[in-house]
Amino acid sequence: MNLRLLALLSLVAALLSGCGYNTFQALDEQSKASWSEVLNQYQRRADLVPNLVNTVKGYAAHEEKVLTEVTAARARVGSLQATPELANDPQALARFQQAQGELSSALSRLLVVSENYPQLKADAGFRDLQAQLEGTENRITVARNRYIKAIQEYNTAVRSFPNNLTAMAFGYSPKANFSVENEQAISTAPKVDFGTVPAK
Repeated sequence: MNLRLLALLSLVAALLSGCGYNTFQALDEQSKASWSEVLNQYQRRADLVPNLVNTVKGYAAHEEKVLTEVTAARARVGSLQATPELANDPQALARFQQAQGELSSALSRLLVVSENYPQLKADAGFRDLQAQLEGTENRITVARNRYIKAIQEYNTAVRSFPNNLTAMAFGYSPKANFSVENEQAISTAPKVDFGTVPAK
């Protein structure tokens, strides 16, 4: 009797190891770790914003609208509950992306405004903050790319046979991924008009 039970347990173990269950565990953990790194880099950027705003405010106090937009965009980002579960909810991920996009846009406008203030541009603290922000934006891009790859691997495993049978049995489903905010805008080729060449 013990021999039959041992054989049955061995068969179940062999089936489970070959069905993709462990693969899903590994890929799920990889996607969570990648998502945590995305959040880490976005938090790093959010932490830089108050110092950047205060530095700009010291030189460009009458640029209140831009400063307010940056502060409000950071507040919207901070109001979202950025948890690992957020990555599993396509609507929540879209809201998260929109809020991060608004902060990126507001920061871009702030940096454009800074171009009008030579003293601000010469300030060592501002230059340091600007360099940190640029580095953080690069880190965000790298972290997002890693997350996109992790989700691609996970979703491929969920949809591939015979792993898809295990995925259905254990409730694994494809995860949402980052997307382009305005696909239609980037799918249209930019219009380039060099005008007419003046006659010599």
